[in-house]
Amino acid sequence: MAQPVMQGASAARAGFVADLAPDARLTAGGVMAHAACHERRVLARVLSLRLLGWEPGDVLSRIVVGALFLALAVRIADNALLTGRVTGLLLVASEGLVVVLMIVRRPTGEVDRRWDARLVTMLSMVGPPLVRPLPTLAGGEDVVTALFSAAGLLLVVVSKMALGRSFGLVPANRGVVCSGPYRLVRHPIYLGYLVTHVAFVIANPLAWNLCVLAAADTALLVRAFYEERTLERDRAYVAYEARVRWRVVPGVL
Repeated sequence: MAQPVMQGASAARAGFVADLAPDARLTAGGVMAHAACHERRVLARVLSLRLLGWEPGDVLSRIVVGALFLALAVRIADNALLTGRVTGLLLVASEGLVVVLMIVRRPTGEVDRRWDARLVTMLSMVGPPLVRPLPTLAGGEDVVTALFSAAGLLLVVVSKMALGRSFGLVPANRGVVCSGPYRLVRHPIYLGYLVTHVAFVIANPLAWNLCVLAAADTALLVRAFYEERTLERDRAYVAYEARVRWRVVPGVL
């Protein structure tokens, strides 16, 4: 009698599994369908960003730049309220233009995606948000450095107005601009940055600020070289280089 009973139990278990199989297949099919639907939504979002001229990495760079600028703005504004120093506020204004133009810039034609180009871009961007303002009250020197910084900021503003939506971070061909300050040097925005950075270091003479901005500005000059390496693939830029000799500083570089 034991063998028939065991056979009957096995048959019952087999029938139970058979009854569950359709539901299991249905559940697995539902999971697969849900996963496929989620994947389609993700791909649609990525595609929509690319149709707007934004790569996923591009979106990430905008977020990082925005976060760094926010940290800088909070630090400098708090210091200005306590000490009355104005030079740092002008530095914030200069760096703030980077964030605005990063958001509205137009899609690129050719982009230098090499690791070294991305590295120097990162170094040139990370430096300014790391500066530290002096905690002491402003003196007469802040007036002089503020005027000096304002001149650099004015150059940055005028240059970026001429550049418009052709601005970007990573070296790329966003169109050739040769009007306004670009008739004097090929990278007037970088010249403006150098002026505001020098003014900030004079107003806030800390070894940390000197080292951070020296490293950032060195990377900025290398970045200008990488940008031109990409732009020189365009005959219009080669002709522009022949007309405008100096890259950043007239008579020097």
